[in-house]
Amino acid sequence: MEPFVVHTREKRGWIEVICGSMFSGKTEELIRRLRRARIARLKVEIFKPALDTRYSEAEVVSHDENALRSTPVDTATQILLLVGEADVVGIDEAQFFDAELVDVCQRLARSGVRVIVSGLDQDYLGRPFEPMPQLMAVAEYVTKLHAICTVCGAPANHSQRLTPGGARVLLGARDVYEPRCRRCFQPDPAAPTSAPPPASESQEPSPEALQDEPG
Repeated sequence: MEPFVVHTREKRGWIEVICGSMFSGKTEELIRRLRRARIARLKVEIFKPALDTRYSEAEVVSHDENALRSTPVDTATQILLLVGEADVVGIDEAQFFDAELVDVCQRLARSGVRVIVSGLDQDYLGRPFEPMPQLMAVAEYVTKLHAICTVCGAPANHSQRLTPGGARVLLGARDVYEPRCRRCFQPDPAAPTSAPPPASESQEPSPEALQDEPG
């Protein structure tokens, strides 16, 4: 949920984090909040990692093709040099930035800037995707969004990689990734389509098995 902003004479800053799997609407929500800030006549600056050129080199673009003009940067510290007198700063695809992004966001918030960060909270193996966990820990507001699992239709929390390859960062859209729920998620793209666990895994252990366990 977007924070309820109370206007006071004192300029106050904070950090908002929008996270979730791919195709969960993270960038869409970031764009929505930034457009509302502009309607409120606030000065808005938007940044994205320069390596993310999937849809545009100079725009923040959602998978639904909504877009806002942005400034591509190679490192998080460049944001401090380019932010100017912004009241609101939007940062997309935060998982592609270095660990310095956390300090950059903290410094902006302490200076009275509203910082809105969007990014994946997990990589294609289901591991926390730095620096998102650290940002979520220091943020005042965290919004976690879910996509729809393409296998079973349940809320999806994972980004399933469909092509082989061990690199943690692999740019792509629906040709490379699809959203999956916990049950259907398979970190190994070469594995077969997820199936319900065997009955032996879902049943309670037998009394004999419990007696054989140590302690």
